[in-house]
Amino acid sequence: MDRKLEAFKKTSHLYGSNAPFIDAYYEAWLDDPTSIPTQWAREFETLRNGSGQDNGTGNGLVETGHLDIQEKFRELGRHAPMAAAEDLTFGFKEAAVLRLINAYRIRGHENAKLDPLGNPHHAPVEDLTLAYQGLSEADLDQEFNTGSLVGPDRMTLRQIVDLCSKVYCNSIGVEYMHIVDTLKRDWLQQRLEGAGGDHGLTREEKIGVLKTLTAAEGIEKYLHTRFVGQKRFSLEGGESLIPLLRGAIHHAGSQGIKEVVFGMAHRGRLNVLVNILGKSPAVLFEEFEGKHAAGDSGRSGDVKYHLGYSSDTETPGGKVHVALAFNPSHLEIVDPVVVGSARARQDRRKDEQHDQVMPVLIHGDAAFSGQGVVMELFQMSEVRGFAVGGTLHIIVNNQVGFTTSKLEDTRSTLYCTAVAKMVHAPIFHVNADDPEAVMQVMKIACDFRKAFKRDVVIDLVCYRRHGHNEADEPSATQPLMYKTIRAMDSTRQKYAEQLEAEGVVDKEDTRKFIDEYRDKLDSGEQVVEIDNLSRPGEYILDWTPYLGHEWTDPVDTRVPVKTIRELSDQLTTLPDGFKLQARVNKIVQDRSKMAAGELLMDWGFAETAAYASLIKDGYGLRLVGQDSGRGTFFHRHAVLHNQTDGTMLLGLRHINENVRVDVIDSLLSEEAVLGFEYGYACSEPTSLVIWEAQFGDFVNGAQVVIDQFITSGEAKWGRLCGLVMFLPHGYEGQGPEHSSARLERFMQLCSHNNIQVCSPTTPAQMFHMLRRQMLRQYRKPLIVMTPKSLLRSKASASELSLVENGQFQLVIDDRFVPDKEAVQRVVLCSGKVFYDLNEQRDKEEVADVAIVRLEQLYPFPHDEVMDILGRYPNAVEITWCQEEPQNQGAWYCIKHNVEACVSDSQTLFYAGRPSAASPAVGQYSVHIEEQQKLVGLALNTGQGQKQRKITAAARS
Repeated sequence: MDRKLEAFKKTSHLYGSNAPFIDAYYEAWLDDPTSIPTQWAREFETLRNGSGQDNGTGNGLVETGHLDIQEKFRELGRHAPMAAAEDLTFGFKEAAVLRLINAYRIRGHENAKLDPLGNPHHAPVEDLTLAYQGLSEADLDQEFNTGSLVGPDRMTLRQIVDLCSKVYCNSIGVEYMHIVDTLKRDWLQQRLEGAGGDHGLTREEKIGVLKTLTAAEGIEKYLHTRFVGQKRFSLEGGESLIPLLRGAIHHAGSQGIKEVVFGMAHRGRLNVLVNILGKSPAVLFEEFEGKHAAGDSGRSGDVKYHLGYSSDTETPGGKVHVALAFNPSHLEIVDPVVVGSARARQDRRKDEQHDQVMPVLIHGDAAFSGQGVVMELFQMSEVRGFAVGGTLHIIVNNQVGFTTSKLEDTRSTLYCTAVAKMVHAPIFHVNADDPEAVMQVMKIACDFRKAFKRDVVIDLVCYRRHGHNEADEPSATQPLMYKTIRAMDSTRQKYAEQLEAEGVVDKEDTRKFIDEYRDKLDSGEQVVEIDNLSRPGEYILDWTPYLGHEWTDPVDTRVPVKTIRELSDQLTTLPDGFKLQARVNKIVQDRSKMAAGELLMDWGFAETAAYASLIKDGYGLRLVGQDSGRGTFFHRHAVLHNQTDGTMLLGLRHINENVRVDVIDSLLSEEAVLGFEYGYACSEPTSLVIWEAQFGDFVNGAQVVIDQFITSGEAKWGRLCGLVMFLPHGYEGQGPEHSSARLERFMQLCSHNNIQVCSPTTPAQMFHMLRRQMLRQYRKPLIVMTPKSLLRSKASASELSLVENGQFQLVIDDRFVPDKEAVQRVVLCSGKVFYDLNEQRDKEEVADVAIVRLEQLYPFPHDEVMDILGRYPNAVEITWCQEEPQNQGAWYCIKHNVEACVSDSQTLFYAGRPSAASPAVGQYSVHIEEQQKLVGLALNTGQGQKQRKITAAARS
């Protein structure tokens, strides 16, 4: 220990004239407990815990707050002898040095040289000046205690400032002091300060980086000259992304990673496809020339800068499978899809520690800060049902969003990365014109993710040499920025000159690297060594069995009643001491009675029985929603809660230990969670993957996922997906926000058998529909309008025998009509309204109307509908009845299909609510009145007769 510090400690313990020194130490400790000597940190921790000892004068130090402690120091100073002025001055400066070190850690990134364009984004940080901390240049050669600064215990102030500047204010600016976990902060300090500003690349690594930069620049220049004016969303200005990605794959591979899943928007995508994933340049050139392989009429294809790819690459740790997800133009929406795919791959590998699959997301700066789905995904990153052990986020920071570059127009935060602080992720800002700094940051980021299983962010600060696309003229909106850019040498050129000056390469080497790459492009051969013939293996899925199937493929979904009873016994037999809440206990007891045939099956029983039977057959289950364990409408109770100790029981998980079963109550997110589940389902065809909306209308918040992926992913990219969406739908007088799942939006998006839309009206239908989804090797999204009020309706209950002798009926004929030849009118409907119609028909004793239920709205079952309508030879009118307003629901999208099934001698009539801007009314009494009108209109009873006469008169 220093002589002066030792003397101080002997003459005064936490009081006396050294109180100002202690106060300064205490301030430093509050900023960072590791920034002061350990013995002082212990003293302050003792004070914080309220266990200070009496000093013998009655002035015990018991903390009640920060100001109380400072006041105690001043009080002690008034009652203690004055120390030497020399000691006092020295004490102040010791504390000032520690504060300076801490200031570098906290705010050094603000003074870092991050912008390749050389533009400071803010004024110099005053905290980092000597004067601000009470020091001067006269102190530079004085030795001071370095506290927790990695290095010698004592250094001159000059050495301390030099080290801190190299670490925190050079080409790398790090934000990590917001992390509350001391272990993580210490780890980062050790890596950053231990390197002392040395990026640590070997000669071979430097040459590798130069070659990769040459490739990154080479493909862009080649495309620019060969395909003049065509959009490619070039990476020029951000070429360091390519060595960063290649380094990340190799570094992660050496750590045991077996799969890397990439997601990115279009900026730099072609470069990544060719130089990272090994896509053939010849194929890319054909795409630029408009040559595409012929496909079926249902395939639209997509632009070249949205396409995905996968390959295997060799790393020091073995082969790594690398996949780049297909991506729409909608900015960050691919993020949850990629992470969901990564989670599916981890689950398939039983990678519980998340050590084998790593997601990597490449963002744009403006989108990262502007798109809410980014925040949602960060919020999911450490949640049980969605965690993947950390995502590596890389921001290609062009410093301009389309045409917006002024900070006051772009965002409200200093950096675009501020949102990442919500999960205490470390953030590395790095100057993309310093490739060696980029490589250092890459290694630290990958190592942090491996060590702590947390998200980490690399902000690659670069620029965009051209406009938003190559046909754009950026100087129109950023004249000064582009004046600077046009005068700049490229990153490759700067780095080549740096290595030439260091003697690592000579000009002949750099010229050779350029020529060799150009020759490969001219010949159209692959420019990186990869295995692009990667064949399915133990962990890479073979989708071949799911190709070429039709929705009409026959399938046997029956299950013996005996099996259902055995499964029910497993689910309703609880561990000793497991106490259920009274209402839940009644539901569980009733399910035992349903299995015994003493009660009809309700929806909760049938749904759970379907899951159990599929799990028994070897299919996995992943059911996710905002209240899916219990069920929003208190009907499912797949997850049971012990009222004694709060433990939970997922009985389905114990049916088959060889498959994965998850029922997850998600966070209140629609967009990111639905995207996650889509990504999961795209990577796991052997599991029934279900996303459930709390109310059907909540799906509005995820419309972009539906438009960009679920309904169009196969047409654009050939991606099959068996995701199921449960959307509670039905008009029960709950107002405009809890009635409609916006069926019309899904119907409008139907084409070429891209999705399935069903509205089952009985528990037995639900049972067979869910089993059909997995037992057929037909993987298309299934949209289900699920019930609300019907969940406990005795009218909609089913016989248990139907699990053994039934099937999913696309259309259900009317079994209540005594004489089909007497029927004058057939009412076609879908969903809950059937029960309203049937009840009113019985009440009015209407004998000439049949009610036929359309259970699958799309693909439309023409043959089945025509067959059933043919059973009513004397029907002169076919009426479509729906609860939704005329401009909503299925009517406009289904009308042409119904018309095709109606004979020339029949009239097609609509019965439902009139067109409306809102899905439903807000008053229950008005709802009832409307419901009675539409039912009467369909049955031609009550007020409906009058309305029909008015309609007939209008037609005539």
